Amino acid sequence: MAVGKVWLVGAGPGDVGLFTRKGMEVLGEAQVVVYDNLVGQGILSMIPQDARCVNVGKRAGNHTMPQEQINQVLLEEAQKGLRVVRLKGGDPFLFGRGGEELELLKENGIPYEVVPGVTSPIAVPAYNGIPVTHRDYTSSLHIITGHKRKGAEYDIDFEALVRTKGTLIFLMGVTALGDICQGLLDAGMDPKTPAAILQKGTTAAQKRIVATVETLPKEVKRQGIETPAVIVVGKVCELAEQFAWYEKLPLAGWKVLVTRPRNLISSMAEKLRRKGAEVLELPAIETKPCQDQGPLAAALDQISDYQWIVFTSPTGVNVFFDEMRQRGFDIRRLGAAKIAAIGQGTKKALEKRGIFVDLMPEVYDGESLGRELARKLSGKERVLIPRASRGNEKLTALLRETGAKVEDVPTYDTTYAVSKIIREGEEFENGRIQCAVFTSASTVKGFVEGTPGLDYSKVTAACIGKQTKAAADAYGMKTYMAKQATMDSLVDLIIEMKEGKKDGHDKKAQETERK
Repeated sequence: MAVGKVWLVGAGPGDVGLFTRKGMEVLGEAQVVVYDNLVGQGILSMIPQDARCVNVGKRAGNHTMPQEQINQVLLEEAQKGLRVVRLKGGDPFLFGRGGEELELLKENGIPYEVVPGVTSPIAVPAYNGIPVTHRDYTSSLHIITGHKRKGAEYDIDFEALVRTKGTLIFLMGVTALGDICQGLLDAGMDPKTPAAILQKGTTAAQKRIVATVETLPKEVKRQGIETPAVIVVGKVCELAEQFAWYEKLPLAGWKVLVTRPRNLISSMAEKLRRKGAEVLELPAIETKPCQDQGPLAAALDQISDYQWIVFTSPTGVNVFFDEMRQRGFDIRRLGAAKIAAIGQGTKKALEKRGIFVDLMPEVYDGESLGRELARKLSGKERVLIPRASRGNEKLTALLRETGAKVEDVPTYDTTYAVSKIIREGEEFENGRIQCAVFTSASTVKGFVEGTPGLDYSKVTAACIGKQTKAAADAYGMKTYMAKQATMDSLVDLIIEMKEGKKDGHDKKAQETERK
């Protein structure tokens, strides 16, 4: 059997945008992923569905698996000929014990690579407006582990650190904050030296407490802090308020769940991240081409006989044209057929194929599409609808009322997906997610399938349209609806929700629906 390979990959401090491109590429090809508790949920959601996951749960003072056993797992999985990713928070070689893991691999002739990660002692202060070096304040930076063995004394030369007059960063030192500050004071540091503790930096739970070396422990006790957190000591801390930028973004402090079909890249998630949200992007549904494409093949053989072809999703577009390509057809085969699309996403998918739509409804749902297209029909047309096996029956009913011959052809199946690692229900129950974004009724149903037992009244939902909102309402969610069925309008809605400009259950939207 061929020998496998191990990649030590730094996942960064939490923000998905700080995960490196190389790390993302390597993770996408992993067969086994061994990961820590400090890896951000957004990055965990990128793990391939078919990869086997091993949670070693490392966090200061709480190790699910001893380091020696982790080393052994990496060796054994690689010896099976597998591609193994050791996914670590931050950087593998900065207090990540990456060197220890490589030693055993090296001894046994296992090939390996190291993919550096953005490290928290620099990134977390940056997200809090603290430059770790500044010409007018300091010319050196020192990173120290604040963790010590139980019952042992610190093996830190505090006097040497004080003499550097540089910025000091302590990692894994929250529980020992008092000892660290006292050690610096005993070594002669000015009690008025600015100091800060930075909680869960680069995520929605980011929090900053700025004080002095003398007062920081008292302030932390008064205001509270959660791990993981970074301790920063030095004059640069006084720049935090002046240079702060993250909390000024409109969605800073909000964690948003974006549901989507697994095979579609979400532009929605990217738009929200640019506004400052921490986005947890999880598949609620999976779409797979039907195994039997006989009905679609038969339709393609007589495609020139159709006056209209109606697409109701980007997936439907992709499956349709993939089948055309397999049969050796190109777009010339479509002849004079006119094209209808349910909304902007479907329209864009068609434009990528070189096709401009002839009809798209003002309201992006099946019923509106059916009504607008029905007004264009004389009743003698032949209409093809290649779409999901469970499609909106109202669309076909409205078209058939005109007398047109409508062929509703199933081209793909929709199934519900569940995350292997992240428990969405617990995130909502504990109030860690402020909003869920739904772009179709099927993603609402997929979310519900993946969160059995959840009290859905605790879910605040931003919905793209009337049908999506109705599906969320049916489960008792607190729902809001975008003014227009577009991604940009959804983002605007979520910003309004955060700013408190929306009343409960979006009364204006409900009044509009009733009219």
